[in-house]
Amino acid sequence: MAGAAAPLPGLLLLLLLLPAASAEPQLRFRPPAEAPVRLFTEPELARYDGHQEGQPIYLAVKGVVFDVTSGKDRQASTVQIITGFYYFFNLTEFYGKGAPYNALVGKDSTRGVAKMSLDPADLTHDTTGLTEEELKSLDDIFNNVYKAKYPIVGYTSRRILNEDGSPNLDFKPEDQPHFSIKDEF
Repeated sequence: MAGAAAPLPGLLLLLLLLPAASAEPQLRFRPPAEAPVRLFTEPELARYDGHQEGQPIYLAVKGVVFDVTSGKDRQASTVQIITGFYYFFNLTEFYGKGAPYNALVGKDSTRGVAKMSLDPADLTHDTTGLTEEELKSLDDIFNNVYKAKYPIVGYTSRRILNEDGSPNLDFKPEDQPHFSIKDEF
């Protein structure tokens, strides 16, 4: 029996050197560090217009798609107008069905946001002919309202793709470190 005891220390040493069975298995392919960017065509984005109960509400500005669902049931908010005055007003059903700003959702409403207009002709991605003041207003609202308050869920196809359908090599996702990327699927 003395000869049988000799392999035991060798077996223990081998077990100590091998990775533990309970350790996480090594993946051959690592998942991406960040969630993939979701691309929205116009018809896909239109489905998130606040008219279907239980569906998130999305709005695009400058080709960036935001989840504004949290603005649906807001009871009150304070807004600082560019002049520096603060106004307190009721935002009940801000973006939801029948709400005052529902016209902006389900599409890229960049021009309407820049002009602070709900005119259907202004509810488009097109910024052609906007004044410097309107472009500055657009940037201010984009950065200080939408990027600050609502998570980015994707981008419009116009932002990611060129007109011929090829990838836009200049595309860079927006930086929004205070939100985690929302993945509803």
